[in-house]
Amino acid sequence: MSRSRLWNVVAAGAVLTFLGACATNPVTGKKEVSIVTPAQELEIGRQGYGPVTEEYGLYGDAALSAYVNSIGQKVAHVSHMPDLEWHFTILDDPTVNAFAMPGGYIYITRGILPYLNSEAQLAGVLGHEIGHVTHRHTAAQITQQQLFGVGLALGSIVSPTFARYSGAAQQALSLLFLKFSRTDESQADELGVDYATKAGYDSRDIPATYAMLKRISDQSGQRLPGFLETHPDPGDRETVTTALANTAVAGKTGLVINHDVYIRHMDNILFGQDPRQGYFVGDDYFHPTLGFQLTFPAGWGHQETHASVAAGEPNQAAVVQLAAAQNAGNLTPEAYLAQLATNKSITGSNGARETIGGYSAWVGHITVADQNQAPTTLDAAFIRKDAVLFQILGQSKQPGDVNEQRIFTTMRSFRNLTDPARINVTPDRVRVSTVNATGSFGSVVTALGARSADLETDAIMNNVRTTDSIVAGKLVKVVTRLH
Repeated sequence: MSRSRLWNVVAAGAVLTFLGACATNPVTGKKEVSIVTPAQELEIGRQGYGPVTEEYGLYGDAALSAYVNSIGQKVAHVSHMPDLEWHFTILDDPTVNAFAMPGGYIYITRGILPYLNSEAQLAGVLGHEIGHVTHRHTAAQITQQQLFGVGLALGSIVSPTFARYSGAAQQALSLLFLKFSRTDESQADELGVDYATKAGYDSRDIPATYAMLKRISDQSGQRLPGFLETHPDPGDRETVTTALANTAVAGKTGLVINHDVYIRHMDNILFGQDPRQGYFVGDDYFHPTLGFQLTFPAGWGHQETHASVAAGEPNQAAVVQLAAAQNAGNLTPEAYLAQLATNKSITGSNGARETIGGYSAWVGHITVADQNQAPTTLDAAFIRKDAVLFQILGQSKQPGDVNEQRIFTTMRSFRNLTDPARINVTPDRVRVSTVNATGSFGSVVTALGARSADLETDAIMNNVRTTDSIVAGKLVKVVTRLH
C-alpha cells in the first residue's frame, strides 16, 4: 500500500547494544571509537534490505534498475571502499530522496529520478550517499545517540507480537529517517563531487541538483521525508559544490555529462503517487489491486506504505492500522485468533464472529504485552477476503471512548471495491519528447498536448524556468497520464 504524507505515529525506542570498539575510517585513515564494527554495519544493511523493500516497494523496471546500478557501481568503484559489495536499489516511492544504509546499501526513490537531468547528476547523488557510507557517518550517529523507530507498524507501538520486524531489521528501518549533521553533509557533498569526477563525470553539472531540490523542498504529501529534511543544508550547497566541482575537474579531459542518454531512460517512469497501490479520497481509502475500500475517521492523519495503511487522531489520542496478517495462510479469522493464543502472541481476547462487507470476520479486543511486557488491550478485527487475511488494529487513550468507537466504525466499513471509476485508475508517467520549434519552455510544453502536472512542476523537472528559451531538437520531460 503506498503514498501519502509522513505521519509520525510514535517513536518507539530501540537502542543498538553493540560493544564498543575502535574502527578505521576509510576516508581519513584514522582510528575512531565506535560501538559499531564494520562487520556489524554489513549486518545492519543486509537485514534492513528486506524490510525496506517490503515497506516501500521495489520499482518494477528491470532495465532502469540495471541502468542506475551500473552508474552506482562505477562511482563506488572509485570510492574509498571499492571492494565493498555495493547495492543500488530504486524504491517505488514518489518522494524526492535518496538514502544510505551501512554496509553499502544505497536506496534512491523513483520520485527523484525524473527531476535529475544527466548521468553526472545521478552520479553526484549516488556519490553523496556512498560518501555517507565510506565516511562511516551512520556508525558515528549510532555511537553518539540512541535511534528511535518511526511508526512503520502499529504493532511496534504496543507489542513485539504485531511488529513485522524486530532486532537489527527494525533498527535498520529507522536509519531511513536519520538526519546527518551539517558536518556529515559537507563531507558527503565533497565526496560526492570527488567520486563522480573520478568516475569520469563532469561534476560541474551537480550543483544544479541542489537548485532543483530547493525548488521542491516545500512540497507536501510525502510519506517519506524529502531530501532536504534528511540531508540538512550545511550552507549554500549550490555555491559550495560549484567550487568543489571546479577544483575537481581542473586539468581533466574527457569528462562526460550524458544528458540525453539519461533523459531517454526517464521515458515512461511513474511520476507521483501510484493509485493502483491504494489511494485516499478524503477519508475514504481505495485499493484497486486488492479490491477493497474502507473509511477512516474524519480528520485523522494518514500514513501509507506498500505494506500497511494507518490513520491517527491529530492529538495522538488514537491510532488504527490495516495490514495483512502474518503467517495466516488460509486460516479463518477465528482459527487465526486461536493460533495467536496457542503461540502465546496474545494473552486474551474478547469478541465475536461477524460478517463485514460480506466477508467472514472476527471483531473485538485482544490483550498483548507492550514494550515493557505490561498487558495492554487493542481493538482488533480480522477479515478474510479471498487469499488475504486483513488485520486491523487500533488503540485509543481510554477504552470505550469516542475514538475507540471511531476505530470500530472504521473496521466495519471494510467492503468490496466495485466502482469502476475507483478501480480503473492509472498513474501519471513521464513522457520524453523532442522539441520541434524553439520557444519558451511554457509554449513548448503546451504545444506537446495534454499534461497532468502544472507547468512549474514540469519546469522544475527539466531544471529550467518556465520563461527559459528551449531550442529545437532538445529533449524535454513532461508528466502525462497514459491510457
